[in-house]
Amino acid sequence: MRPIPRPPARRTLTLLLLALAVAPAAARPAYPPSRVEVVSDTLHGVVVDDPYRWLEDQAAPETRAWIDAQNSFRESLMADVPGLPAMTARFAQLLKVDAMGTPFERGGRYFFTRRRADQDLNVLCMRRGLKGQDEVLFDPHPLSPDHSTSALFMDVSIDGRLAAIGQRDGGADEVRVIFRDLDTGQDLPDRMPLLRYYGFVIAPDRGGAWYSRYTPEGPRVYFHKLGTDPAQDPLVFGEGYDPQKFVDVSLSEEGRWLLFTVYVGSAGERSELWVKDLVAGGPVVPVVKDLDGFFTGAVAGDQLFVRTTWKAPRGRILRVDLRDPAPERWQEVVPEGLGVIEDFALAGGRLCVNVLESVTSRVRVYGADGKPRGEIAFPTPGTVGSLSGRWASSEAFFTFESFVTPRAIYRYDVAAGKRAEFWRPSVPFASGDYETRQVWYPSKDGTRVPMFIVQKKGLALDGARPVYLTGYGGFTVNLTPSYNARAALWVENGGVFAQPNLRGGSELGEEWHRAGMLGHKQNVFDDFIAAAQWLVANRYTNPGLIAIEGGSNGGLLVGAALTERPGMCRAVLCRYPLLDMLRYDKFLLGKLWVPEYGTAEDSAQFQYLRAWSPYQNVKQGTAYPAVLFVTGDADTRVAPLHARKMTALLQAATSSDRPVLLYYDTKAGHSSGSAVSKTVVENAIQMQFLFWQLGLPPPGSGTGAVRKAAATPPNPIDSPVGPVKH
Repeated sequence: MRPIPRPPARRTLTLLLLALAVAPAAARPAYPPSRVEVVSDTLHGVVVDDPYRWLEDQAAPETRAWIDAQNSFRESLMADVPGLPAMTARFAQLLKVDAMGTPFERGGRYFFTRRRADQDLNVLCMRRGLKGQDEVLFDPHPLSPDHSTSALFMDVSIDGRLAAIGQRDGGADEVRVIFRDLDTGQDLPDRMPLLRYYGFVIAPDRGGAWYSRYTPEGPRVYFHKLGTDPAQDPLVFGEGYDPQKFVDVSLSEEGRWLLFTVYVGSAGERSELWVKDLVAGGPVVPVVKDLDGFFTGAVAGDQLFVRTTWKAPRGRILRVDLRDPAPERWQEVVPEGLGVIEDFALAGGRLCVNVLESVTSRVRVYGADGKPRGEIAFPTPGTVGSLSGRWASSEAFFTFESFVTPRAIYRYDVAAGKRAEFWRPSVPFASGDYETRQVWYPSKDGTRVPMFIVQKKGLALDGARPVYLTGYGGFTVNLTPSYNARAALWVENGGVFAQPNLRGGSELGEEWHRAGMLGHKQNVFDDFIAAAQWLVANRYTNPGLIAIEGGSNGGLLVGAALTERPGMCRAVLCRYPLLDMLRYDKFLLGKLWVPEYGTAEDSAQFQYLRAWSPYQNVKQGTAYPAVLFVTGDADTRVAPLHARKMTALLQAATSSDRPVLLYYDTKAGHSSGSAVSKTVVENAIQMQFLFWQLGLPPPGSGTGAVRKAAATPPNPIDSPVGPVKH
């Protein structure tokens, strides 16, 4: 990578760029002041100005005061907006329900999470046998008065007698780890420090644990012997790996093989597999290295079954004998087909393979020799998740859900070839009143893109339906049919929920992913914009009734959409976003994402990043849609500075009277684990903003979220795509 030619030159503008606010004062909200101090970087001969670099310093008193002012401004502006009590009450009904995590078995004991409807957090539980009584192993509620500290299983020993339990504060990625003796219920003295762990495996003899952790130099795997100081843990694997890699570690079910999976960047294009024979001893040895493809595996006895995109962009499964793992001896078990192999699990001596066909899940069962042994059927198109089992056991567990069906847990008897419902939540949502359709629409370059549309049955298409349009488009993340409370509230109030499968994901295979990464990233934004154009052209809606939403990489998506096509929608919900793409890789996990996005340190990649980076493409005097940026201090994955800087810049630049607001939580973050009561409030505030900006009546008003289409839609979308038959 080429270095930046010179260090940044700092200069303060005398007038603080107050001239950016060109619209009449009465037409725009009176935003809190944001000091302007332009820092100029020269990148590959191009001068790039950054007027809000000072907001990158999260701990600075001036930044903290600015955050407080922005939160107070949002609260005051929305104080009289109707709908919040109704929103809060409905989300409480949808979210405060009994919940259960998919169980896994160790030594005849079943482990899972449970949360009663009146509880805020998941509680770690155990059953002695499948039909045993639920026993509470760890309840995180007493750990914090505001229930901001959650708990999760890091691992459970093979015999089910020792658990490693992680404790997470807010939504941070980092956790602390304790060890609990499950026979006595007592905690061991060992305490693992607050770190970002990528993998955690208890040794077969319960004498210690291997763990992979993030370091500024790159991922490293250590072994902690119980009863010793973690600061003295010896390095086991990973020396020399740089920050663009991360390592997961897992253990075969009988405890012989330790498997290391090295992800080369987070783009999902390449990975390596290494193993260590714990019985024979000896070094860690490579199984897969320096091959152009993604590999992930699971061990059965001395056989390693590997899912890979190597020479198969839609995926195939290979079998490797770990006693002689030379590539020329690998055997193909499940060949590449028309569908995309998304995941697989070993159970009962067979392979349960989760295949995406037309972006919906089908699970096919194969013998170890690759012969088909049946299929797990589902009543409606949807998504299978958490597929898990054990080679020596005849049962597997998985979840199934759709846009209108909440996630339920199923148990599959491999020998009998039968599935049975294990647990289902009771959610007050009339699933039978709604329908899901899949359409294919043309993107800017003519590529056909699939999109799911959810709406009330019999809904008239009159161009006046409010649309909630969301997407992701990156890192091989697949957006398959899944239930969520936001969509439920939206459609039950007469709206349309739309989810396109943009390039950058792998819904249609690795080629679909590569068509939306690095220099092809603009395709992702074009796909998203074309989805909105199609919905308008086919009389679902008009631009004045479109709200777009995205989080993380999806936050980048909607950030690019609002800067490239500010007239495509009325409101934007931009959550935990990446927005300054010329500097993103300087913070937190940014370097890990360079294989997906590129870096401004490279002259060629700088050119395309600069062309679509949202922060660098805000234009003075443009009438931008209403925007609510959402982030928080505990986001230790995507630096909150992106939302802070973009809020200040967009508030100064927009000529519109539509508000640009920031919802900044000092304890919120990227990872899961938030208290349900907090999630209810967050959802209510964010949806209140969208209903307000689209001019929709509050939920429960009885009128339905419908407005008449304007004679001339505000800010019409550029170059609409013509109607396409379904």
